[in-house]
Amino acid sequence: MRSSGILGSLQLAAAIGAVLATAVPHQSHAADADPGAQAQQTIESVMVTARRREEAVQDVPVAIAVLNADTIENTGSFNVGKLQQLQPSVQFYSSNPRNSAVNIRGLGAPFGLTNDGIEQGVGIYIDQVYYSRAATATFDFLDVDQIEILRGPQGTLYGKNTTAGAINVTTRKPSFEPEGRAEITTGDLGYLQSKASITGPLIGDTVAGRLSGSYTSRDGTIYNVATGQHINELDNLGFKGQVLIQPSSTLGITLSADYTRQDPLGYGQLYVRTGSTQRALARQYAALAEASNYEVPSTDPFDRVTDLDAELSAEQIFAGASALVEWDIGPGRLTSVSAFRKWDWGPANDRDFIGLPITTVSQNPSEQRQWSQELRFAASGEQLDYVVGLYGFYQTVDTAGVQEQGPLASRWLLSGANANNPDILNGLRAENDIGLKNTSVAAFGQLTWHVSDKLRLQPGLRVNYDKKDGKYIATVTNATNTPLTAAQLGVLAPQNYTPEFSDTNVSGDFTVSYDLSDSVLGYVTYARSFKSGGINLSGLPLDANSQPITAVQTVDPERVHHYEGGLKSQLFNRKATVNLAAFSTEISDYQATVTNSQANVIRGYLANADEIRVRGVELDISVQPLDGLNLYVNGAFTDHEYTKFPNAPCPPELSGGTTASAANPPSAPGTPGGFSPPFCDISGQWLPGVSKTAFSYGLEYDFDLPLLGADGGGYFAFDGSYRSKFSSNPSRSRYTDIEGYSLANFRAGIRAGGWNVYGWVRNAFEEDYFEFLATQSGSTGLVVGQPGDPRTYGLTVNKSF
Repeated sequence: MRSSGILGSLQLAAAIGAVLATAVPHQSHAADADPGAQAQQTIESVMVTARRREEAVQDVPVAIAVLNADTIENTGSFNVGKLQQLQPSVQFYSSNPRNSAVNIRGLGAPFGLTNDGIEQGVGIYIDQVYYSRAATATFDFLDVDQIEILRGPQGTLYGKNTTAGAINVTTRKPSFEPEGRAEITTGDLGYLQSKASITGPLIGDTVAGRLSGSYTSRDGTIYNVATGQHINELDNLGFKGQVLIQPSSTLGITLSADYTRQDPLGYGQLYVRTGSTQRALARQYAALAEASNYEVPSTDPFDRVTDLDAELSAEQIFAGASALVEWDIGPGRLTSVSAFRKWDWGPANDRDFIGLPITTVSQNPSEQRQWSQELRFAASGEQLDYVVGLYGFYQTVDTAGVQEQGPLASRWLLSGANANNPDILNGLRAENDIGLKNTSVAAFGQLTWHVSDKLRLQPGLRVNYDKKDGKYIATVTNATNTPLTAAQLGVLAPQNYTPEFSDTNVSGDFTVSYDLSDSVLGYVTYARSFKSGGINLSGLPLDANSQPITAVQTVDPERVHHYEGGLKSQLFNRKATVNLAAFSTEISDYQATVTNSQANVIRGYLANADEIRVRGVELDISVQPLDGLNLYVNGAFTDHEYTKFPNAPCPPELSGGTTASAANPPSAPGTPGGFSPPFCDISGQWLPGVSKTAFSYGLEYDFDLPLLGADGGGYFAFDGSYRSKFSSNPSRSRYTDIEGYSLANFRAGIRAGGWNVYGWVRNAFEEDYFEFLATQSGSTGLVVGQPGDPRTYGLTVNKSF
């Protein structure tokens, strides 16, 4: 290993392990509790399928957080995006569902970029089916039983795009024992959520079914004075049906189908602040707003007021069907997972972020389809456990984008005399025809050799072939249907290119695990993984002749070297679970967001940064010091940086000016009318979106209430989280750092006779914080953002029968 930091962390882990191994009474480490956020149960055995076979989580040499159904429901974590408040190693960013990213340990995908030709670095799996679109993270969970968050590369068993980790969601299965669940929640801001599920036999003891549904609505948290409507609301509806066919004790077939629709009014960002750039002073935000006789409705973003004047829409549909076949044969189980998924996205956005007709239309509706087939065999023996398999995946994405400029576009996007001629850009329109076809096939295997009762060796290997074919056709017209001028080409330029990419990659890992005692497991892992290469499908940068630079139409795969060591322990007669992990991840050819030196570029594109590094330590503690009292603390310290990125995009304070040269060196940051470097060396700077320190913590106390009967009781619970400062820009900027913040949530209720009634308050202390910040196109100096949810409160009633 090249990193001295990880060596020190592993030495610390080994020292702690030695102490635990000698100080703790002998007991089975096969039992565990939710190491993440479980609050209402005693510390008991939790089974996971992280290695594609069922086993106790404390026996798995992987950093895993497990969230059970009660934790998910009681904390209001109704989609993947909400999990970051429970798990400090998870980060989620979204300006709209298509433009979303889920990261683990700061890795996964660059946020703030929409590009159909790239893929995520965190795999999301629901009932063993891979969901390739990050928009999955915005949908409500349907009848979830358990969520496993696997941290670190999982390429051997979970595939090519899990360089940062995987989120493995398992829903409740059909049962031959009739049962049902119903829940309704109401709260302020018009919040209403209802959930229901029912299961039971359909044909004797051979066929069982399960039907579940969910609906969530809430008023928007931002008021748009231009339309008199609240935006960024919730409007989610979902259904799922399952049929289990069990002709024998060794064969089970589960057929599933689901449909989910979202149709909220949103999404929009609002004014946060301004910062000086290198643009001429008359072309920066304050002067432009004054010349346009414009004033934002509020300069305090936590007034939650905006005046967006373009159409807003965020309708999307997720649907699909799958067939899961599990057949016990001899020493193992043969599993087949066949699936089809679709995603339809119909957005409309205000891309200038303010109430002026600069960009009047911005829409990129997409239709995605995917087909996948996995076949694997898993077996366990006295000395050898193994999993082998084959995987195939095919997807298509078709996007028909439209962007149109308005009567004030010339003033805000052009300079000199052109800025005073609204006819130059008014009505300038680009219609994009974007397509992607992606084929991926893989063969994989993982072996666990029980060298002794205490020592296990686990090698794994995956060979993956990936092919992408794309098209990007941009047709640009102006209001007069005349040849485009140079000024118009500098804002929207016709493009027509057909990128292609294909590659074969080999992923592998090797883990050594050892029982330091009957209650302490230690492990070390090395993994070599990758994230698939991509093609740029958001338009290419232009050269001096306004022609696409086709040399950057493809992006190389990310190549990952990962080292990790950990301890998993249960102490004091299983009243405490303490898990520790230390890791170091180095990625070469990191897929980063890049811009070129054009002042009016609307979107960035992807290119490869030379190298980044992320390393850190994670600690998960769950304790039951007294009967009825459960405590948890999860912490993550993450050191992160661009190790080498000399040709990165410059931050806003160094952008927008005349391109610097030998005769005119770059000006100081934020110098109006200055000289801007064509690129910046950001080696040693922070990665975007990652806090150095993050924590989640909480407690639940249960107590008897004899008036409610023998099984009646009350409870009180608290869940808190903290994140330190992080950057919200690909190149760190003094204008877009987000200050650290902490959130506190409380709930209290009673349980009796299958009923659970509780009141709750989230963000109880009304913390003002931002989920992300971004800058307006054209280096005007305007910074916009998305405030986090304000304090909310409500009442939940659920019943199991």
